[in-house]
Amino acid sequence: MSGSGVALSGSGVALNWPVQVRPVTRADFAQWKPLWDGYNAFYGRSGPTALPADVTDATWARFFDPEEPVLALVAEDRAPEHPGTEREPRLIGLTHFLYHRSTIQIAPTCYLADLFTADAARGRGVGRALIAAVYEHAGRAGVPRVYWQTHESNAVARGLYDRVAERSGFIVYRHSV
Repeated sequence: MSGSGVALSGSGVALNWPVQVRPVTRADFAQWKPLWDGYNAFYGRSGPTALPADVTDATWARFFDPEEPVLALVAEDRAPEHPGTEREPRLIGLTHFLYHRSTIQIAPTCYLADLFTADAARGRGVGRALIAAVYEHAGRAGVPRVYWQTHESNAVARGLYDRVAERSGFIVYRHSV
């Protein structure tokens, strides 16, 4: 993706207003952070169970480190509040993803780690646009597969995911060490 962003009008993603998906920039932190906090709160990581600040700081820094495989895109609402007026674009969604090796193919694979849309933008195609942008990024990188996971209770997101991807049937196990 170019630094100026990618308009989604030609990507097959129908949006109800002018939205642009583009790579995150350092100047986005003040708008990215509330989205990141909202994403983490959705998964129960807030208040006493919040991520430590150093995890957020490290995550943010990884987006700008060329040695890190973690990438970030944001969705930006570019519509004015009232016709004929102008305002600064605002971030309404984010996605974080990374490329990694696989034991079942030679090419890397893409893990879509995080996807979040602001409450006011839900149901308007922003999540779909962010996923499409990750697909486009992976395709340009020569990566043949994108995968992700979500909680089984996330019914709204799963409705979207069932339309834009194939459910693998795998169950995730984890153990903290």
